[in-house]
Amino acid sequence: MAARAYLDHNASAPLSDAARVAVVAALGAANPSSVHSEGRAARRIVEDARRAVAALVNGRPEHVVFTSGATEAATTLLTPDWQMGRAALRMGRLYVCEADHPCLLSGGRVPAGQVTRIGVDGDGILDLAALEAALAAHDKADGLPLVAVHAANNETGVIQPVEEIGRIVKAAGGVLMLDAVQAAGRIPLDISAGSVDYLILSSHKIGGPKGAGAIVAAADLMMPKPLVVGGGQEKGHRAGTENLPAIAGFGAAARQALAALDAIEAVRARRDAVESLVSELVPDAVFFGASAPRLANTSFFAIPGMKAETAQIAFDLAGVALSAGSACSSGKVGPSHVLKAMGISDGQGALRVSIGPATTDEDIELFRTALAGIAARRAGTEKAA
Repeated sequence: MAARAYLDHNASAPLSDAARVAVVAALGAANPSSVHSEGRAARRIVEDARRAVAALVNGRPEHVVFTSGATEAATTLLTPDWQMGRAALRMGRLYVCEADHPCLLSGGRVPAGQVTRIGVDGDGILDLAALEAALAAHDKADGLPLVAVHAANNETGVIQPVEEIGRIVKAAGGVLMLDAVQAAGRIPLDISAGSVDYLILSSHKIGGPKGAGAIVAAADLMMPKPLVVGGGQEKGHRAGTENLPAIAGFGAAARQALAALDAIEAVRARRDAVESLVSELVPDAVFFGASAPRLANTSFFAIPGMKAETAQIAFDLAGVALSAGSACSSGKVGPSHVLKAMGISDGQGALRVSIGPATTDEDIELFRTALAGIAARRAGTEKAA
């Protein structure tokens, strides 16, 4: 089989060897809710994974709730109905970022009329003044303000000023939920710092299997009304027998992701090499979010005059897997809502290269060869025109 380069880690990171071993080892495990020896052994697998996921964000294991993925985690948190102890607590309005992932933009269980979208600047950074003004106008008689925002954008890689957002939300007496799906394992995360109340994670974005995610809370004073009810697993926050193999793999991946933070500069160097090649071979290429703080692994760029999906197919045929924006719409390619939020007229779309610690120089060379062919064909088309 011809060599291929996988440069689409933001869609799904390759399954790590440690996660694969953990998944296989857990396939025959018993029900972790059973009290016999086999059940207790299965419970140890779950709790070991819980400790690993908590450590990834400097949280406490007892504050980790496993879910089927980040979308379920987001939908669980995005609700007007919460509880503080046994007392009901209401969130009066949800505030989201225009450039958020669709699982936040959808509003979850919050009625559409109770969702306010906050804009971003030309780099994709949340408009802090607009957020502050919106929260100042919030009517607390309706309930607390709930703010949901991504830590790092899945398309551009732009990192939000989470500490400042947290300061604004706390000053308004609100609750802050952070989508840390793309940030985990790529920048340090610390839920104990006090800026964030809840964050969500996804196993397959950090080298674990698909089908596992988590909510991590800073404290256990309040939690949302459960989305999945039944047998009372996960301390009643998420019912259903735990997906033990996926959770085991998630834990193994979390341990590796935390360790991989030490290699982030090597990842950045390869991402910068990708961007240097793009600038060399396509001098008029446009990079998005490049003047803002970004994840070290992500580059989002457009080739003027070429539709992103056309370029994506050309790369694929040349042995390079990358994305034309987000991979969250069942394979559909369309205008980027992130670029639209940034005020960029997006007629052609953009390409996303996202890499990881396992990306090699050979992968970058395959990208160079593919891009050189695309650039040559583009030049020939322009000359013929």
